[in-house]
Amino acid sequence: MAKPQLKVSIGYASDKGIKSENEDFVGSLIPVEPQLSYKGITAAIADGMSGCEAGKQASQCCIASFLNDYYSTPDSWSVKHAGQQILSAINSWLYSQGQIRYESAKGMVSTLSIMVLKSTTAHIFHIGDSRIYRLRNGNFEQITRDHRVWLSNEKNYLNRAMGIEPALEVDYKALPLIKGDLFLMTTDGIHDFIDDKTLKKLLGNNEDLTLIAGEIVHQASSNNSNDNLTCQLVRIDELPDAREDEILRRHINLPFPPLLEPGMLLDGYKIQEELHSSKRTQIYRAFDTKTGAQVILKTPSILYDDDTHYIEHFLHEEWAGKRINHENVLKIIGTDREKSCIYYVTEFLEGQTLRQWMNAHPKPDIKTVRKIIEACARGVRAMHRMEMLHQDLKPENVMFDKNGTVKIIDFGSVKIAGIAEIAPLDFSTGDNVLGTLNYTAPEYHLGQRGTVKSDLFSLAVITYEMINGALPFGRNMPEKPDQVNIAKLRYVPSFHYNAMVPIWIDGALKKATSINPQSRYDHISEFLYDLSTPNPAFLSAKEAIPLIERNPLLFWQSLALMLFLSNLLLIYLLVK
Repeated sequence: MAKPQLKVSIGYASDKGIKSENEDFVGSLIPVEPQLSYKGITAAIADGMSGCEAGKQASQCCIASFLNDYYSTPDSWSVKHAGQQILSAINSWLYSQGQIRYESAKGMVSTLSIMVLKSTTAHIFHIGDSRIYRLRNGNFEQITRDHRVWLSNEKNYLNRAMGIEPALEVDYKALPLIKGDLFLMTTDGIHDFIDDKTLKKLLGNNEDLTLIAGEIVHQASSNNSNDNLTCQLVRIDELPDAREDEILRRHINLPFPPLLEPGMLLDGYKIQEELHSSKRTQIYRAFDTKTGAQVILKTPSILYDDDTHYIEHFLHEEWAGKRINHENVLKIIGTDREKSCIYYVTEFLEGQTLRQWMNAHPKPDIKTVRKIIEACARGVRAMHRMEMLHQDLKPENVMFDKNGTVKIIDFGSVKIAGIAEIAPLDFSTGDNVLGTLNYTAPEYHLGQRGTVKSDLFSLAVITYEMINGALPFGRNMPEKPDQVNIAKLRYVPSFHYNAMVPIWIDGALKKATSINPQSRYDHISEFLYDLSTPNPAFLSAKEAIPLIERNPLLFWQSLALMLFLSNLLLIYLLVK
């Protein structure tokens, strides 16, 4: 039986009314799979501001640009992030065109109200005085607020709109959907001339949304509306299962591969050797007979062939890797060939892990460490730009290829904002936490959500270990960290392990590995800058550290010298 998908009915009507032309604009888009699941359904309404030079062009631009650009954004982006990025760009263009072409702050101005229906959630973006209402189980309510300032009963003005200011402030909210929800989108030519009670009554007159929209426009016109008249209706007919992600699970019914041996052929991949095996996965070097390339095959362990949770996790890992295309991130290779079982393919890296490199270079110079960490950071930031968190950065998950290029590998713990909106997959069970104990940010152990600062913490721990050959808190993290034993952790200054580390570099490491995320850097770029440029704040902190901690040998040598001089002075006084 096919699983339910998001299905809606849409109807709209628009008329210029008594105006010479219609400056309203309305639009919607229902994509096919996979974008229906990844991006959702979009409906929008806009009203070009009366009195501005190009209101009609502004309203058309707002809707056409959003509908086009939204579906071009990475599907790893959350709806909120994608919407805000696009609307900021549209607003900047409208404002600049108003200044350049019309030499006015009111050159191209429009209201804009948008609904993005994704999975079981309605994402609302709103600016201006167009409106979105919702009728649910007989309850009719306005779910947007008008950005209109009333000076008197007769005088008012629009204080927020697209294109009116260089900086944009948009209302955003996310609302859960239920089957049967009916949304009504209107411009002020409608809602200023029909009261809520009448609107609610009109919505129940017919099953045909286009006919209802026409009746609403006709009613507003009969009530002497003096503006353009536009409305759009969206009804939720079917909803997907909130816990199902059809895209990630489309291969869930494929069988697990058998134990592969050298010489075996799997979908055109000739197995050459097994490189790694654990209780969860096997990794093989293979030859792609179709392309002639050396590749890596990663397969799930047969031990989990009846574990739906594990299979979801494995498929998620492949999905995440395919969304990143960066020289410092392992490339997962897509293929158009039909898979006979569950596995995925990556590029072949002929090199060593960072852990192996660290073992071979126990005392690297800081310049080399900085270069490696900067490469790691480029890969991590590429993931962050796609709204992904790696969540398991450690020396074993960083590799060098044969040319020395640093590559971040392993996507098993990656969190993707866009997928979390479809179905928040919980990759931990019981007390398990994503990541690796000594490199995982403390907030994960306390049950808190990770942020880019969590990946920064892991990156800084790796940096500290490369420089000092030890962990920043002097010992392994407790086996089951909790609030009490995490609070007892104390940062160990680098000079305890490596007297050659400048105090300002240690200051950067201390800040980046702060137990409290709020005390860390806001951006990885700030951490990198402080690793290469002395921060005066850390230099001045040097004097606050007791000499016995900064340089114990010098402290005891100085103390011995003082005692020796004191004894000489005492002997001199006694003899005299």
